Order: sequence, then C-alpha cells, then structure tokens
Amino acid sequence: MTNLKIQNRLFMYVPLVVIAVLTLFPMFWLISTALKSSTENIFQSPPQLLPSQPTIENFINVWQTNPFGQYLFNSTLVAVLSVCLNLIFCALAAYPLARLSFPGRDWIFIAIISTIMIPFQIVMIPLYILTVQFGLRNTYLGIIFPSLASAFGIFLLRQAFISVPKEMEEAARMDGCSELGIWWFVMLPAIRPALVTLSIFVFIGSWSDFLWPLIVIQDENLYTLPLGVAKLAGTFSLNWRIVAAGSVISVAPVLLLFLFLQRYIVPTETASGVKG
Repeated sequence: MTNLKIQNRLFMYVPLVVIAVLTLFPMFWLISTALKSSTENIFQSPPQLLPSQPTIENFINVWQTNPFGQYLFNSTLVAVLSVCLNLIFCALAAYPLARLSFPGRDWIFIAIISTIMIPFQIVMIPLYILTVQFGLRNTYLGIIFPSLASAFGIFLLRQAFISVPKEMEEAARMDGCSELGIWWFVMLPAIRPALVTLSIFVFIGSWSDFLWPLIVIQDENLYTLPLGVAKLAGTFSLNWRIVAAGSVISVAPVLLLFLFLQRYIVPTETASGVKG
C-alpha cells in the first residue's frame, strides 16, 4: 500500500516538476545572461548555463545610462492607479448586478460579458480618439484610461458578491446601513480574496502593457518600463547582456508582488459570520 502511494505521488509530482522547470528556464536564462561579463560569449555552443564570473556591471550600466528610475516610477504609478480605479469601478458595477433586482439586469450582465470576445485592437482606435478629445494624450491618466474597468473584473466580483450570505446584508440593513454603506463595510471585506486576485491581474496587465502606452505616449519622461526596455533594445541591440539586465529590472517587481500577495488568494468562509 505504501509503495502504491509513493508511485501515485511520483506520477503526480514528476510532471509538475517538469512543467515548472520548463516554465522557469527562460527566466533563469534571462538572469544568467544579465549576470555574465563582457568577456563571456552568450551564444557559445553548447551554451553555458551559469556565468563563470558573475557581475552586476550590466545592471549598473543600465541604471546609469538610462532613466530607469523614472521608468520604474511611471510604471508603479500607472499600475497602482489602474488597480485602485479598476477595483472601485468594477465593484460598483458588480454589486447591483449581483445583489439588486431591477429590469434588464441579466441582459446588461450578458452585454458586459460579451465584450470580452472583442479584441483590444478593434477598440484601440476609438479609445485613442476619445483619449485625444479628452486631452489625455501624454498623461498618466491617458495610459490608465482603458484600464478603468473591465468585463472580466465585473464578472469576477459579481460572482464573489453572489457567494456572500444574504444574512450579512440583511443584518446591516436592519442596523440602518445604506446600500453604499453595505457595499463598503460589509460586501467588500467579504470578498477580499477576489479583490486581491483582480488586483494581481490588473497590476500585471498594466505593468506589462506595451501597445497602448506606445500609442498614447510620445514624451520619454512618461515612458513605462516596457517602453524603456524596448528603447534599450534599440540602443544596445548588440549587447544582449544590457537588454537582459533591463528586462530583469522590469520583471522583478511583478514577481515580488505575486510572492507577497499569493497568500491572500485563499477562499474566505463568509458564511462563518452567520450564526444560526
């Protein structure tokens, strides 16, 4: 029986380990390239997985020769504002779709969900025209504009609101709490895992977005990290160590954010707050 359990564990974990190695290898190779000195050949055959003389010189050169501090500030500001505004607008839209009854509610939800099937490239030109008409070109708000709300966020939070027991809402209403107060003090704390999950998706999407900032931003002082790395690749097209170092700087904050927030992505037993 013990041998059978061991075999079952092997059949389960070995494929997972293989998938993990294949998934993490590009990141490992990126970091290895960024740490290699100028005397090492990064294109030799067979490839050298580990740098023989690790150095942080490439990171120093990237930081000193390019305004990566400004790029990092721009990306952080845009991503944080995108997360905050997206959470607010999606939660405001999802709450009535989940907890209130009004004519056409289901049809409105279906219309919102159907927009997920529309590629961004189709709405990109109308969005750009609106951005220019609102005077948001070459501004932080212009970068954030398409991320103010999302059909996926509304869907995710609506499903989370539906899972909250009605007793919690009714108890708050009996205490004289308004609908907005119920939304803020009762419903939002009850769906914290869904909010954290949506925050991670929005943050990663905003942080890694390249196409929209490239279209709406011409001022290099407003460049985000993806635009900065693209500029870096054009400037140092023959020095892939520099490009790899810039890419590592761009990816590292997202990895740290996920490692910090992943423990919050757990089911919340909202029903435990109901006594009966």
